[in-house]
Amino acid sequence: MRLRLPEERPTEPPTGYKIAHAALSQDGSRAGFLGISLGAALPYGVLDDAHCAYGRRHRSPSRLCDCGFHCLHARAEAEALTCTAEHRGALLLEVAVLGRYIRFERGMRYARQRVRTATAGPCRCRRRATGLADAGRGRPGWRVVEPVCAVCAGSRATVAFDDFARRGGAGLKVLAAPAVDAGAPEPGRTFPELVAEAALLQARLDWFQSELVRLGDNGDPRQGDWLHKD
Repeated sequence: MRLRLPEERPTEPPTGYKIAHAALSQDGSRAGFLGISLGAALPYGVLDDAHCAYGRRHRSPSRLCDCGFHCLHARAEAEALTCTAEHRGALLLEVAVLGRYIRFERGMRYARQRVRTATAGPCRCRRRATGLADAGRGRPGWRVVEPVCAVCAGSRATVAFDDFARRGGAGLKVLAAPAVDAGAPEPGRTFPELVAEAALLQARLDWFQSELVRLGDNGDPRQGDWLHKD
């Protein structure tokens, strides 16, 4: 007996969330994205069809394969993925799920998608990003770009968010997330704490000098003479 999954016929495309690294083609004329798992091998456009990452000829998504686009139902779950070190420069995507799809508890795997909005997180310095600059890595024919502020961009060529959206086409919108609050500054040290640290440093210095004297007496007398000079 063959198990049949329940079919859905939504009146409008379902919405999902995912993260991906922004990328520019080698000549800079096109904008796209690189996924964080299997999708890293196949760059995709703003409006694109899924292809099997293993090179098989079946349609995506197949129940016997894990190919196809992937997304999560909850925006917060997708955004949490950007906390890992390797995905700090990834963008948060809101996508329209098109074509055939398989629904899971936390997300969907599907055949076609359109990226509606891409939200760039803060720069690595925690300031609000003002554009996308070369991240120093990529795939053949594609360069990965990451969110940067005007200060950290330096001499690197930076693509404005509107310009990236124009190169991506298909109605893409690129937004910038607010800066990260660094929190309250660390309070200054109190006078008793500074006195205690000074006493500790003095004790370590006395021990260090005594050790040098001992070494000078046992081995090289010049070291002891140097210590006792005025």
